[in-house]
Amino acid sequence: MQSQSSSSWWLGACLCARALSLVLPWLVHLLVADVLLSLLLPLKYLDPSRVYHVASAIAEPVWAGIQRICLYHNGAVIGTSGDKLPFQESAIVVSNHVAWSDFYLIQEVGQKTGMLGRFRWFAKKSLRYVPFLGWGLWAMGMPLISRRWTEDREEMNRLFANVRNGKLPIWLIFFCEGTRYKPEAHRQTMAWCKANDRPIPKYTLFPRTKGFVSTVQHMRKSHITAVYDVTIAYADERSFMSAPSFLQTLYLPEIRKRFRMHIHTERFELASLPATDEGLAEWLEKRWVAKGEKLVALKQELDRGHPW
Repeated sequence: MQSQSSSSWWLGACLCARALSLVLPWLVHLLVADVLLSLLLPLKYLDPSRVYHVASAIAEPVWAGIQRICLYHNGAVIGTSGDKLPFQESAIVVSNHVAWSDFYLIQEVGQKTGMLGRFRWFAKKSLRYVPFLGWGLWAMGMPLISRRWTEDREEMNRLFANVRNGKLPIWLIFFCEGTRYKPEAHRQTMAWCKANDRPIPKYTLFPRTKGFVSTVQHMRKSHITAVYDVTIAYADERSFMSAPSFLQTLYLPEIRKRFRMHIHTERFELASLPATDEGLAEWLEKRWVAKGEKLVALKQELDRGHPW
């Protein structure tokens, strides 16, 4: 028993040492990038478009670095399916939200289309207090929002104006559900949908539509030409939609042996979407129904023992 305990301790120590050897250089890179991004802030008022391009160039290798830790060093495999996306197309991206590790899956698609440095995530204001990460989000001008529409409108309008006026290449990325998928949150969603006569989503939460509707309406006459509907799925040895934690993506070797990770992407021409606010909200809700059906199909493949 003592020998087994000692072996477990040494294994844990080795994993920690390995993780530190991978993560510490990346954290130093992130810190340097945060300082450079902060130095750019006063220049935003003089030449916001140039600052945007420089900031994107600084951020891209940082995001590629953490992607490399998860995929190359720790052996994660991200399966992809769906439409072939044009190279370097500006788009609005909507996705379900399962875990912190979701960003790896979206980055996988973004890297292949040459848009990784152009990501701008709609993120919670509370993330500004996360060490290293929050500083970088703030310095890059990420839209940090409260999820209360009256408070967020000014911040979003500022972003929209900058993107339109500068014709900035960009992916505007939404997690439309507002929070991560968890059993308790899903039970609350089911109760709300039953009470309000809405379709009950499968393996997702009901989407919040105001931010999406406002973004589409502001971007209709811009250089943004498409909406990408992204569906994220996971599984581990025991359950469907069980994702690796952020820490596991940093320290766990051969993640692919424990977790499946998959992203399905569908592309829609922005011009093809409904013209009215009500029509856009209904369109998004229907996409979430279709997203649930896609997740059910993946669950069935998992139950049959088939690869995704």
